[in-house]
Order: sequence, then structure tokens, then C-alpha cells
Amino acid sequence: MTRYQLNISPMRSRVSDLEWDARVDLAACYRLIAHYGMSDMVANHISMRVPGEPDAFLINAYGMLYEEITASSLLKIDHHGNILSKPDFGGNVDYGVNKAGFVIHSAIHEARPEVDCVIHTHTWAGMAISSLECGLLPINQTSMRFLKIGYHEYQGVVLDLSEQQSLIGDLGENEALILRNHGLLTAGRSVGEAFNWMHRLEVSCRAQLAAMACNTPLHPVPEEVRAATYRQYQPGTRRPYGLMEWAALLRLADRLDPSYAS
Repeated sequence: MTRYQLNISPMRSRVSDLEWDARVDLAACYRLIAHYGMSDMVANHISMRVPGEPDAFLINAYGMLYEEITASSLLKIDHHGNILSKPDFGGNVDYGVNKAGFVIHSAIHEARPEVDCVIHTHTWAGMAISSLECGLLPINQTSMRFLKIGYHEYQGVVLDLSEQQSLIGDLGENEALILRNHGLLTAGRSVGEAFNWMHRLEVSCRAQLAAMACNTPLHPVPEEVRAATYRQYQPGTRRPYGLMEWAALLRLADRLDPSYAS
């Protein structure tokens, strides 16, 4: 079993203070996504733009569970998929980048310079909603924040760079995207904001499936009320998402397992 043991070389002395802080935040996000039941073994990806390096972002090493990701284990790549830096994983283990992760995340980071963090999931609830013709319904307060969510038609596993343009177009200026017959994606100006969007989107999907499973008519909300609720959740209307919640979530990550920050 020792041949699979990870012995990741520390990256702290090899990066700037700003990059290290970003690495710690991103590693915490991976652990929290797992904690809230939104991971898919070694699949899926969360990326974060490197502060001061607009053409570089951090992403997980393909082959690690979210529960074992650390600040030092993250890879730094550019928008062309070149690996700019990576740790020594130790032993006979050497991990690279999930190509689908590169295709999806590089497209968004390059097209949306205000976006610092992108989260993509394959949860059971997200996949179920993505497979329904009706998509996500604004049937409760939480789901109304996604009144103008984008939809991206399934074209197979996202491995072809030609899909980037339609992906970007379908996301538009929105903060969330449903990948039809696939899963969910959120984009935020901070890791806390992106996590907040994803947590709320996941809860919205679960709540809709629970309501639809009752096999009774859904109670409608007037269109003008839905629109007003959506506006109340938009940037500039209230505090930016994640500023208050993220500090508390980091405290939770510390209680669960502080090794993410190594």
C-alpha cells in the first residue's frame, strides 16, 4: 500500500504570500465541498485565479480525493493548459490536470476577468435537475436567486476546445450555469462567493426534487415577486456573498481537519 502513499513536497516557500493565501482558501473549498456532500471521488474541479497573475489559475491534481487536497497539492496552470508549477507527490505517484477541468475553467477565467473562482459539481441533485426539461424552477426563495440561470446543452465529455465558446456564451454574465444532462457550475468574484452560490444552487435542486416527489401541485409565486426577489440577491443590492460566511466556513474547515492549509 505504501506505493500509493502521498508525500507532497511543501510549496509555501516556492510561492508568494498572496498565492499561498489563495491556495489555502482553495484547498479549504475542496474540503468543504466534500463535507457538504458535493464531491464526486476524483472527478470535478474547483479553480482559483492566482492573485497578480491574470493568466494563471490553481486547480486540483487529477487523482486526489477532495478530502485529501492541500494548499501544496494544487497545480498552477495557464490558460493554454501549461503546468507552471506543481509539487513532488512522492513515491510512484505523479498527477496532472483533468483535461475537462482545463477546458471548462480556462474558458471562464479568460473570458470573465472579474471571476476569481469557478466550481463544477456532479451531485445527484444537480444531475437530476440538469436532466429535467423544466430545469430549475423558482419555487422558493433560495431558487429565485437563480431566476436567470444559464443552460448549456450536453455535447459529450468536455474535452474539445471548440466547446469553450458556447460554454462562455451560455454562462454569459450570470453566476451559475446548469450543464444539461451533466451537472452544475458557479462562478464568483471570490472563493467564498462561488461556494455560496454552489451551496445555494445545490440546496435549490434538492428542494425542487423533494417538492416534485410529493406528486401534488406546486404553489406558484407571482412573476413580479420572483423578479423582485432576484433583484434583492444581485451585486450592489446587498453585501457581496461570502464575506461573512467564508470566515465561518474556514473555522469549520479547521475543526474538521486543518491539514488542508499545509
